[in-house]
Amino acid sequence: MIEFWQWFFDFWLNVSPERIVRLFWYFFLLEVPRYLLFDLVVVILFMLKRLWNSSSYQAANSQLFVENPLISIIVPAKNEGKHIPKLVESLTEQTYQNYQLIIIDDGSDDNTPLICRKLEQEGKIDLFLRNEERGGKASAANLGLRFAKGKYIVHLDADTSFDRDAIEKILTPFYTDPDIGAVGGNVKVRNAKEAVIAGFQAVEYLQTITMGRMVASYLGIYKIVSGAFGAFRKDLLDRVGGWDIGPGLDGDITVKIRKMGYRIVFEPRSVSLTNVPTSIKKLTNQRFRWSRSLIRFRLRKHADIFVPDQNFQFSNFFSSLENLFYNVVLDALWFYYVIRLVVQNPDIIFLMIVMKMFLYGMSNFVQVILVCLMSERGRQEIKLLMYIPFMSIYDGYYLRIVRTVAYFREWLTSSSYNDAWNPSKSSVQAKEHRL
Repeated sequence: MIEFWQWFFDFWLNVSPERIVRLFWYFFLLEVPRYLLFDLVVVILFMLKRLWNSSSYQAANSQLFVENPLISIIVPAKNEGKHIPKLVESLTEQTYQNYQLIIIDDGSDDNTPLICRKLEQEGKIDLFLRNEERGGKASAANLGLRFAKGKYIVHLDADTSFDRDAIEKILTPFYTDPDIGAVGGNVKVRNAKEAVIAGFQAVEYLQTITMGRMVASYLGIYKIVSGAFGAFRKDLLDRVGGWDIGPGLDGDITVKIRKMGYRIVFEPRSVSLTNVPTSIKKLTNQRFRWSRSLIRFRLRKHADIFVPDQNFQFSNFFSSLENLFYNVVLDALWFYYVIRLVVQNPDIIFLMIVMKMFLYGMSNFVQVILVCLMSERGRQEIKLLMYIPFMSIYDGYYLRIVRTVAYFREWLTSSSYNDAWNPSKSSVQAKEHRL
């Protein structure tokens, strides 16, 4: 081991900076400018803008409580009975209380109906609905939407809990600009201590959701209001006919609202906590599902965004282009880069792997430190730095390979229509109607 480190330091201390850049051009030319330098600048601008607009934000917040509109919180659930009481308790502690809570059971075969009917009898759930036969998440959400009476719809996952002011914070942006059609809440990981793989996801969520969506929102290209925690104008959901069959229905409905010309914004101060997969198998299946939707929705269903007709909008064009370029195109380019690197430098491949971990570790370290400085629970999240040295293996190799496999399978076989996440009857309908 000591000999390896002597070799490592001797080698890199004697290599010219030009050769280091040539070896790691993918990192220095593509990833550092986009995911570190650019994000740092935009996040600073985002915070300065928020400080500059603090008085108008306070006025909007006051207007929310003066109007005190009824909102509808709809929660599709399948076999989520154990999470429902915690969700209900989390909502009863909210600073905003004028809500109609609708739980929709999508054909559960556990004790979810018993738990929910008891909570409904106790007055803790306003309306409990049940699909006796499973119809899928979109079906359950649309059933709830049909009975919703609120001016705004807040869509939640059943295993989510919230900071006490989360509902208030996710509603306030609607009162800052009448052109805002939907607001995405900040989703963080609750079970980071349960497994190593959950800890990696906790870091990933801080980078891609807390920081990444803050940047996208500031640039006007925010493209996914998470199904775990998002708020929508009900009149707009009615106009687009609710949610289409997924997977990827949260990104799909966000694009549909963007196409109508409304702004979509991210509110990092509106914080929810959710459980993430604690096994590689479950995480891989989840990421297959998420990644396939990129091809299905961005490239197929909403390909018209790239057509320069009377409905063309530059913000929508760049939103989808950025998504496709930095995921699909650069993933493909990464494989070319790695194969070429290995073929041309087989004698120093282990030195390059370790150096890559160091470079990405430094980049990830700066990102996470910045997020922690802005975070309401920074002291807790700073402990996630222990995962940083190995994040390049998690997101640089594992997630990239999973994403790429999912892209190819969806592109070649439309595999999302065979995903057991939806009942087969729903997938057949989705395929027939090209949803």
